[in-house]
Amino acid sequence: MLMNYQLNLRKISRAPLQITCLLAILACVSCAGTSGGGPGPRDPDAPTDFTKTESGLRYRILRAADGPQPTATDEVTVHYRGWLDDQTIFDSSYKRGQPATFRLDQVVPGWTEGLQLVNEGGMIELTIPAHLGYGAAGAGSTIPGGSTLHFIVELIKVH
Repeated sequence: MLMNYQLNLRKISRAPLQITCLLAILACVSCAGTSGGGPGPRDPDAPTDFTKTESGLRYRILRAADGPQPTATDEVTVHYRGWLDDQTIFDSSYKRGQPATFRLDQVVPGWTEGLQLVNEGGMIELTIPAHLGYGAAGAGSTIPGGSTLHFIVELIKVH
């Protein structure tokens, strides 16, 4: 079996660039939106620029939806990926294969504010400055003090 795989790789590596790119795209599409793959589809007309709130939170709605919007005290179920400025992923419910459920008043202020801007079924990208995240203290050895946090969040359910 391994030999066949290696032979196929050799064939692919000799294929025209277009075919190689198409195979890579198909591989990514096949895992998108699955528990291990990552976020589901974005709206084709999703903004490329971020909107900044008065607090300093930056966000953009990647997928609009018509479901209810949560309030600061609602419990929500979400799938998300969080990373630092250097692209280090520090947490991912996608990687765990399990969405997370929590109250919005029990997370960092940037999440509390940001999740109130998206409707159930929608997806949002957040850039959370340190003062709305873990501040100067950081969070253990994973998130250094003063870190800007980045998230893609899919709001699955408002409870």
